[in-house]
Amino acid sequence: MKSLVKTNGSLFPSIPSLFDDFWMRDLFDWSLGNWRMAGSTLPAVNIIETNDDFQIEVAAPGMKRDDFKVELDNNTLIISSEREEKSEEKDKAGNYTRREFSYQSFQRSFALPENMVDGEKISAKYKDGILYITVPKREEAKLKPARQIAVA
Repeated sequence: MKSLVKTNGSLFPSIPSLFDDFWMRDLFDWSLGNWRMAGSTLPAVNIIETNDDFQIEVAAPGMKRDDFKVELDNNTLIISSEREEKSEEKDKAGNYTRREFSYQSFQRSFALPENMVDGEKISAKYKDGILYITVPKREEAKLKPARQIAVA
């Protein structure tokens, strides 16, 4: 079994990315957040296939239901989110004492099998920090149980 590995032609494909990350980050910022690779900000996703549907679970704690956008474009399911927070504190004279803001966004895309899913019946709900998306299969795509055929 072969696995997909990003490589730059080296015999040791994982070592250069570690060194690249070390030299590319800000020299004076040694926080844990800066140590992580850029792609690690994407939320974790579980995909479960049953006979009736595909169930997608996206871990996105701290978000709100209205922060998500779920779209079906041809056979591509696109899950995205944008969230912006601002806070400010002023002194008695109205000058800013502290002003902060943060912005979070992500987008994940999944190619759905052609002629296998019922795009009109896709549903989504957000509960306890997890976005649940159900992608039902078409009747003709579901596995049929084995049946006995009489021999005449």
